Amino acid sequence: MSHGTYKKHILASTLLCTSLSSAATITNGGFENWVNGAPEGWSTIDSGIALSANSSVVNSGVLAAKVVVTTASQSSTDLLQQVYVEAGQSYLFSTWVYHTEGGVKARLFANGYQGYSNPALLNQWQEISYQYTASSNTTISVGLRFYDVNGFDGNETVYVDSFTPTATVTPPPSGCADNTVDLILTTDNYGEETSWKITNHQNITVASGSSYTGNTTYNEQACLIDGDYTFSIFDSYGDGICCSFGNGSYTLNQGQTAIANGASFEHSQATPFTLGNTDPVTPPVDPTGYYVTTQGLTGYALKTELYNIIKGHNSQGYSAIWSFYDSASRDKYFENDNSILDRYSEKPAGQDSFNYVAVTNQCGTYRSEGDCYNREHSFPKSWFGGKIEPMNSDVHHIFATDGYVNSKRSNFPFGDVGSATYTSSNGSKLGTASSSLNYSGTVFEPIDEFKGDFARAYFYMATRYENVIGSWQNNTTYSNAVLNGTSNQVFENWAVTMLVNWHNSDPVSQLELDRNQAAFEHQGNRNPFVDHPEFVEMIW
Repeated sequence: MSHGTYKKHILASTLLCTSLSSAATITNGGFENWVNGAPEGWSTIDSGIALSANSSVVNSGVLAAKVVVTTASQSSTDLLQQVYVEAGQSYLFSTWVYHTEGGVKARLFANGYQGYSNPALLNQWQEISYQYTASSNTTISVGLRFYDVNGFDGNETVYVDSFTPTATVTPPPSGCADNTVDLILTTDNYGEETSWKITNHQNITVASGSSYTGNTTYNEQACLIDGDYTFSIFDSYGDGICCSFGNGSYTLNQGQTAIANGASFEHSQATPFTLGNTDPVTPPVDPTGYYVTTQGLTGYALKTELYNIIKGHNSQGYSAIWSFYDSASRDKYFENDNSILDRYSEKPAGQDSFNYVAVTNQCGTYRSEGDCYNREHSFPKSWFGGKIEPMNSDVHHIFATDGYVNSKRSNFPFGDVGSATYTSSNGSKLGTASSSLNYSGTVFEPIDEFKGDFARAYFYMATRYENVIGSWQNNTTYSNAVLNGTSNQVFENWAVTMLVNWHNSDPVSQLELDRNQAAFEHQGNRNPFVDHPEFVEMIW
């Protein structure tokens, strides 16, 4: 389907200071109830799709809907039900979609066509949502339509789960006693593909907008209390809002201060910001006293003090990593099956294609993905000169990964892939860097679930080896591309921007906290950026 087909425009309400009331009801949104092979409550299931209950790829609960798309005719691929809404109330309709091949994409329907899923995100769950405001007491259609894209072979499976509304919101009171932020948004030719949201530190959406008209300038406002937020803008087609199809742009302001701005991106762009007290953040007192000497420090002075704290760890040697994996790299977080947790093939929201038995499936030789797991230097060892200790055995940057996928990654930089030449079973990609990365060349992109893990490993390396990392730049072509030859910033500007974005978009998980403690017990030092994520932006 060509870019721009189905250009329907439904203007969304600007979301300001909101209060919550009752919600509309999606019947059987979790697809847990089936009658005679059909999901209860879903009144329209078109002839171009076939539905069945599925228990292997599930976002929540016990079952999800397995949707097999068998036609490229967009008029016969609807999955809908009728929902009653009340005048003046707003409803956040949301669902989760799981693509297996990338030849179709799903489009949310809420009394009209809304945002698309990203078909390039394979073998992982992604959310599509839309804020709908009812103009009258009525019944509307809510659901999905499936569209073919390049690569559709006439038969493709998509999984759908967790179709829900959230609580309704009522119009805001006039005036704002807290912080007013203004979004000036100019859309490109396809304004309906653009949406945005502001989330707070708990990742709760506090303001949003969508369903815009093309080539139009909007001025949206939000009233926010003091705190930490992230502004995110999305383009459902994946080509940003400038410059191939019009000259769109956005600026988020607080008074005369620009908080975020941009135009050229792909599927999304996120900018963290803080409202209220802008004084330098003081690191919290650590109960163990491990970071006590960092009190009051920011910038590279903080980084150097962290170096002094974590340097001189007790290297256990490269062979000891196998035993570290055996004890501290088991899957107790996703499938909870005690297999080795491999970041290049693990599917956080579904059944893994391969399972590795600890010790038994160590590499070894490999011919394809799934043969064995090995020791991946996420910060390639060639960048620091080869098998040199203590870097070569420092478990803070060495992860269990599929041997074959590890070989594909080689010593290429991490980055956002624009055009993939290889994709692993969980969606990790090797290919040409995205144009938004400000770096041209081959990069390797792990899945979103682990991007923050790798970013914090890189910030650890920049800190732990502050005394020597400034001399590593020219060791290889790719170390030269990522490192800038200094001991303070360490990374090129493009890499800093990407790593900070990955760090912010994938917060520290319990998996990382547990691994950090295990690494401390193994070699006697910690990754400060797992213990104190705020250190990242205090330094970089």
